[in-house]
Amino acid sequence: MKGLRWTGPRRVLVRAGVLLAALGLLAVGCAGGPGSSTVSVNIGYQSKTINTINAGTLLRDRGTFEAKLAALSKTTGVKYQVQWLDFPSGPPLTAQMIADKVDIGSMGDYPILVNGSKTSEYPDSKSQLVAITGYNLRGSLNQVVVPPSSPAHTLSDLRGKVISTSLGSAAHGMVANAVSRSGMSLSDVQLLNQDPPVGASALENNQVAALAQFVPWPQLMVFRNQGRLIYDGGANNVPTFHAVVARQSYAQAHPQVMQAFLESVRDTSDYINQHPLAAAQRVGQITGIEPEVTYLYNGPNGLVTFDPTIKQPLVDAMTTDLPFLKDLGSVKKLDLGQFLNDSYLRDVYGPGYDAARANLANPDTLRGTDPVCHLPVENPRTASEVWFAGQDTTSVAATPTCALQQIAAHAGPVRVTYVPDTTTGTRLFASAATWVLDPNAPPQSRLLPFALDTDATSYLTNHPQARQIDYRTALTAA
Repeated sequence: MKGLRWTGPRRVLVRAGVLLAALGLLAVGCAGGPGSSTVSVNIGYQSKTINTINAGTLLRDRGTFEAKLAALSKTTGVKYQVQWLDFPSGPPLTAQMIADKVDIGSMGDYPILVNGSKTSEYPDSKSQLVAITGYNLRGSLNQVVVPPSSPAHTLSDLRGKVISTSLGSAAHGMVANAVSRSGMSLSDVQLLNQDPPVGASALENNQVAALAQFVPWPQLMVFRNQGRLIYDGGANNVPTFHAVVARQSYAQAHPQVMQAFLESVRDTSDYINQHPLAAAQRVGQITGIEPEVTYLYNGPNGLVTFDPTIKQPLVDAMTTDLPFLKDLGSVKKLDLGQFLNDSYLRDVYGPGYDAARANLANPDTLRGTDPVCHLPVENPRTASEVWFAGQDTTSVAATPTCALQQIAAHAGPVRVTYVPDTTTGTRLFASAATWVLDPNAPPQSRLLPFALDTDATSYLTNHPQARQIDYRTALTAA
C-alpha cells in the first residue's frame, strides 16, 4: 500500500491488525449491502405532510413495515434495522439521499422531480419514483391564504406584496401559474423562500401578505382562523401529488424490502380509506395537527385520494411540470421513462395492477341516508358531513343546506362541518365558507357555500334574487 514502509515484522503485524479492524468496521458500515446478515433500511418522511401519511407518519405508527420485515427475516435469516428520519420538506431529504443516508423517501411532485435530477449525477444515489402516496387531480392541495383581516380577495390584490412560499415546491409552481393567469408576471410580486412553518408564522404575525403552500398548511391556517383562502390551486387544473422514491441501487439489491415497504404503503392506504376518522385522530395525536384538518384531506370525498398506483394523469402532470423546474434551474435533465419504475408495485398488485392504475375514482366517498332531509347521500358535489362534539362518528348530509338543518336540530355543539364548494365540489370547512342564500333554489339547496369570495360574487351576478350571508346567518336561515 502506498505510504507504508518496511519497518520490521512487529510494525507489519500492528498495521495488519489495524487494516483488519478497518475492514471489520467497513463490513458493519455496509450493513445494507447484498449478502449482509443485517440489512439497514433508512426511510425519510415528512411527519406533518398529510399527503404522505401512508408512507410515513401512519405507516410508522402502525408498525406494518417492521412486521413484514420480521416475517421476511424468518425466511431469509437476515435481520432488518429500520430507521425513520423526519424532514420538514423534500430538499433536505434529497440531500441525505445523495449522501446515501436515506434509502426510501416520500415528498411532493416538484421536489421529487428535483430529486430524480440531482441524484442522477451520483450512481449509488440515483433514485426512481416507485409509487404514489396521494393526489388531487385538480391541484387543490396547493392554495394561497392571506390574514383574515387582509383587504386582498384575489391574487391581483397582492401586486407589489410579499408572498411566502417554498421555492421549487409544487406550491411555488402553483402560485407562479396563478399569478400569470391573473394577468401579472412574477416580477409584480415578491416571493419569499420559507419553509411552511416559518411562512405560517410570518403570515400570522403579518410579516408577509400571503402564504402559498401545500397540504396541510393553507387549511391549517384557515381552521385556526389565522388565514383566509383567496386562491385554490385547483383553478390551474394541474394534478398535484406526493410520491415515494428509492435509491435504485438499494432497491435492486433488496427487492424483498421494497416489496414489503410498498405492501405496507398499500395496506396503510386501505386502512385510511376504510377508517378515515380513526386515522385522522391518530395522526392528530402524533403530529399535533388538529384531526379536523387531517380529516378534511383524508376523509370521505376529501382533498386527497390515497392510492399508490402511478396513474397516467400524474405522469402527464410531471411532463407539464418539468419545464418550470428547468427554467428555475432546479432540474438539469431528467428522463421520466427511466425515472418512473412501477415494477415493484406490479409485484405487489399482481395482474390487477393495470385496472387499479386506470381507476381514478376516490375509494373513500360519503354514502348513507340523510337523517333530517331523508335523502340518499351519494352525489359528491353536494354530499356534506357533520362531526358533532363528543362523538366518534360523523353524520352524513345530502346537501350543505341539509347539513345546517342537522346542526339546527341537534342540541349539542358541533366540532366541525364539511361541505363541498358549490362551484368546484372541493371539500371545505363550512364555518370558513362564503355563504349565499338563493330563495329560488329548491328548499334543500338554498344555502350554497363557496370557498372563494369571487366565486360567490359571480353566482350573485347571475342570480340577482340571491344574497350573500355569513355562516351564523346561514345557520339561522336553516
